[in-house]
Amino acid sequence: MRLLNRYFWRAVLVPTLAILAIIVGLDCLFGFIYELEALRGNYQVWQALQFILTTTPRRIYEYLPMAILLGTLIGLGLLANSGELSVIRAAGVSTLRVSWLVLRPVLLMIILSIPLGEYLTPYTEQVAQSNRSMAEGGGEALRSKYGYWHREGKEFIHINAVQPNGVLYGLTRYRFDERHKLQETQFVERAIYQGEEWALEGITGTRLTEERTETYSRDNGQWETKLTPQLLSIVVLKPDNLALAKLLEYTAYLKRQGLETADYMLSFWQKLFMPVATIGMVLIAISFVFGPLREVTMGLRLTAGIVAGLIFHYGQQFFGQLSLVFNTEPLVAAALPPVLCLILGVWLLQRVR
Repeated sequence: MRLLNRYFWRAVLVPTLAILAIIVGLDCLFGFIYELEALRGNYQVWQALQFILTTTPRRIYEYLPMAILLGTLIGLGLLANSGELSVIRAAGVSTLRVSWLVLRPVLLMIILSIPLGEYLTPYTEQVAQSNRSMAEGGGEALRSKYGYWHREGKEFIHINAVQPNGVLYGLTRYRFDERHKLQETQFVERAIYQGEEWALEGITGTRLTEERTETYSRDNGQWETKLTPQLLSIVVLKPDNLALAKLLEYTAYLKRQGLETADYMLSFWQKLFMPVATIGMVLIAISFVFGPLREVTMGLRLTAGIVAGLIFHYGQQFFGQLSLVFNTEPLVAAALPPVLCLILGVWLLQRVR
């Protein structure tokens, strides 16, 4: 049984890693071509290449479930085509046992993906976005199209670049009164976090009153705000690229500010249920190999795997956006596709036993 265990580990891991490398490589190539169309300022070919390389962990994390699905289909398909799967079944190994042997390497890859998605991906994404914004924007107010907007109370804030060490570049602040009339604008070249407040450098601004406007400039100043480098590291990233703990932390902050939290909670639940969805898709792949795809070509298996993966992906996106539009519970929208996928996988396996 130990030999059989190693056999299935190799049958699943090798094609999965190969497909993951191909998909991520193609995505990096297309991403690099897209970045070449947006070269400007100090953001040139070398900076675009650095951006693509820095975002590679995020691409690996995103495409791992699809790679596991296709890798399982290909690995078991090769065993079925060569007759080895039939020999294993004839030797008394049940479908349930085969499924467990296949799931063991899958569970290992899921476990290894957790620190990738929780620690490495958020950090590398922030570094990549910050470096691109600094190179592309050059520090000028509102110049970088990759800047970040945020609201705190009656103040709207735009930041060109946020570095992980607690330094902001190109900070623009808009302060409004209770009647939503603009009172003051301020641009800060650089802001450095100093424990409880931000030290501002290179300040220029304009105050607006009923009678006149007044411009001012200062070399330095102070900014007291509830925004910390930890919170800003969340603001600059898309919800899908955040760690689970950061999603909960930022959701609590948004609730205190009276802002909408549905999209962040949706991403939280989707990430939490992704292992369930991956296991469900693997069970579906196993049932396909034992059932309707047992004696078909490898191209048809790949097509079936891609179609199944796309149906799940777009189904998840559909239910997620539906919950945001109709203001329904994000937990239900995030849990429904993975749970249905798992139930379908178990049901199909029961049919081929």
